Amino acid sequence: MIDLRSDTVTKPTATMRRAMAEAEVGDDVYGEDPTVNRLQERAAEIFEKEAALFVPTGSMGNQLCVKLHTRPGTEVVLEDRSHIYNYEMGGSAVFSGVTFRPVRGEDGLLNRESVAGAIHHQGPYYVTPTSLIALENTHNMAGGSVMPLAIAESICDYAHSLGLPVHLDGARIFNAGTALGVSVAEIARPFDSVMFCLSKGLGAPVGSMILGTKEFIVEAKSWRKRLGGGMRQVGILAAAGMIALEDSPKVLPEDHANAKRLAEGVAELRGIRIDPETVQTNIVIFDVAETGKTTAQISQGLLAEGVLANGISPREMRMVTHYDVNRAAIDQTLDILRTVIRG
Repeated sequence: MIDLRSDTVTKPTATMRRAMAEAEVGDDVYGEDPTVNRLQERAAEIFEKEAALFVPTGSMGNQLCVKLHTRPGTEVVLEDRSHIYNYEMGGSAVFSGVTFRPVRGEDGLLNRESVAGAIHHQGPYYVTPTSLIALENTHNMAGGSVMPLAIAESICDYAHSLGLPVHLDGARIFNAGTALGVSVAEIARPFDSVMFCLSKGLGAPVGSMILGTKEFIVEAKSWRKRLGGGMRQVGILAAAGMIALEDSPKVLPEDHANAKRLAEGVAELRGIRIDPETVQTNIVIFDVAETGKTTAQISQGLLAEGVLANGISPREMRMVTHYDVNRAAIDQTLDILRTVIRG
C-alpha cells in the first residue's frame, strides 16, 4: 500500500528500532529515565528554550500549554481551521474552562491586524477577556502553509505589549524550518511555549515535546500527570524520538520535493483544482468537485488500487508525503488517480 493519509503512518527506521531495544531506562515519574532526560535536554538546546518535556501526543502537549497560559472563563484567539480548535475534541473547554475566538486567516495565516481585531483586552466586565493567542506553523488544514518569521514576530510583539502569551502549535515546525531555510530555534524564539511532534514528519512511533521556561515546564509536568501522562520506563520511546530529532530533519527536503511533484501532477488531471505554487511543505490539498466524484468515491477507487488517501470534505482530498513514500510511489499514485477519475 502507498499510504498518503498522513505523515503519522510512518514506520520506525531500523536505527530507531535498535535504539529502542538498547535504550537505557528508569522511572520517568521519578525523573530517573536517562534517555528521556537526554531527549528533553537536547530538544531545549536545539530550540534554545530553557526546558522541554516529553508528552505522549501533540494534543496533550497543546492542551497542557493552553491550561498553563489561561484561566477559566477566558478565551483563546486562533485560526478557525487550527488543530487546537477543530481536532482536539473540545479539550480546552473540558480541561481549562476556556472558549475559543476563531479568526479566518488567508491560507491559514493570521496577521497582527486580524489578531488585534479579535482580542478582548481591558474591555467591559461582561465581555470574555482574551488570555492567549495560539498559532499553528505549518498549518495542517491550509495545506501545510508556512508562517513567515516577520508575521509571527509581529503578532507576538503585539500580544506581549498587552501582557498576553502566545503558544505555537508547531507540530510540523521542522517542515516549516526546511521551507523557510531557518532553524527551528529562530521560528520558536518569539513564542512563550512551543509544541512539536516527533511522530509526524520526523517519523518516531510515539511522542511530542513542549518547550518553555523552566517554571513553565515544572508546572506542565504536574499537569501531565493529572492528565494521565506520567510514564515509567518511557526511555524506550524517547530513544526513537532522539533519532527522529537528530536524523529525520535531513530528509524533509525530499518529502517536500515529492509533495511538489504530486501537486504538479494532480494539477494536470481533469476536473481537479490546485495551484502547485501554494504547496510549501509535505501536505497537498486539492479540490475534486469538477471531476463529478466525491472524495469518498475517489478514496474507494484509490484503495482498490493500493493507495490510501482521505477526503477532508466532500470536495477536498488531502495527501501527505513522508519518508515511507518515494518518488516512484508518487508517480504510481498519479497514474492510479488518473485512472480512478476517468472511471
